[in-house]
Amino acid sequence: MKKIIILIPVYNDWESLNKLLIELNENIKLFNDINFECLIINDASTTQPSELQKPSNFGSLELLNMKENKGHARCNAFGIRYIFQNKKFDNLILMDGDGEDRPEEIKSLVQKIEENPDISVVAKRIKRSEGPFFQLLYQLHKLITFIFTGQNVNFGNYSLLTRSDVEKLHTKASLWSSYSGSVKKNLKPLNEINSIRGSRYFGPSQMSFFKLIVHSFSIIAVFKYNVFIRSALMIIAFAYLNPYFGNLTIFSQFLIVVFNLIIFMVSQREMERDLLNSHKNIDNIKKFKH
Repeated sequence: MKKIIILIPVYNDWESLNKLLIELNENIKLFNDINFECLIINDASTTQPSELQKPSNFGSLELLNMKENKGHARCNAFGIRYIFQNKKFDNLILMDGDGEDRPEEIKSLVQKIEENPDISVVAKRIKRSEGPFFQLLYQLHKLITFIFTGQNVNFGNYSLLTRSDVEKLHTKASLWSSYSGSVKKNLKPLNEINSIRGSRYFGPSQMSFFKLIVHSFSIIAVFKYNVFIRSALMIIAFAYLNPYFGNLTIFSQFLIVVFNLIIFMVSQREMERDLLNSHKNIDNIKKFKH
């Protein structure tokens, strides 16, 4: 029987996780020929989890507790590496645990991978649930990413990977900094489904303005060589425009240089050694029954 593992990172939001597991259980029961397992990565939460129980339609439910908080992206990176090294599986689904990755779209992901089992599937975000200010910032992030990298990264964590693509990813340093950036860079081709970003089950969004900036720069930094080349061409172009626009072109060149310095610093988050040694951050593993 085919096996799909669902990877969910969590930090303190146990109420949302419990609701997500209930809804996942309802959605995966449609697939009688697939064994679904779930691995939850607890990113050193400061609150204790409520009593977890394995939903009836899951083959297994495991909670992997980390010693130190590493952040959402690195939980995903660790989980991908851990699963490849320790689990037998055919496909891996990554999703957030707060309801924003809608469990009813699991059906579309699985159907798409069944059409072409050799190509991973990402959930292309065609609509978001946040307010207009956040959506404006998000569109600005996508525009800047495209201008400096030439890449249209229109998906987040929600995706279904083939085992061969998990093998490709699990040692990539870029995975430690940005999942979506690493997937876009290293996995070609990709299939996609249209996805509507859901609303959080409980509480406000955890994506602050600062976190959005870090998220954006982390994706861009994966393509740092594209950034450096495109920036050099921009600086040369502004030099030719200097007689017409004067100080405006000099200021633009200055901003480009500063932007590149920031991208270079952010790229230092891609630490292959930390990824390869991430198993040392495991505290304990708990398995849950009905």
